Amino acid sequence: MKINNLGPSGVNPYKNQMKQHQTATTNQAKSDQVEISSKAKELQERSQFAEARQEKVAKLKISVQNGTYQVDSKAVANKMIDYYSNK
Repeated sequence: MKINNLGPSGVNPYKNQMKQHQTATTNQAKSDQVEISSKAKELQERSQFAEARQEKVAKLKISVQNGTYQVDSKAVANKMIDYYSNK
């Protein structure tokens, strides 16, 4: 069996379908959107807090090495009392 002249010569139906798909996708507005979760925001806040804490620790290290660090014995005693009374 011989089949001739199925349609216009040189027409590829797959190419036509791809062209239609490409024009449909290019007509859509392309926009990017970023949403930051609450957990990520919390972690970011913690990292900023950690940086400030690292600065404080660095200052304390220097004062301990220099021998200029003064311990507030009353504050330490109050914290110990609070810790053991809450158990």
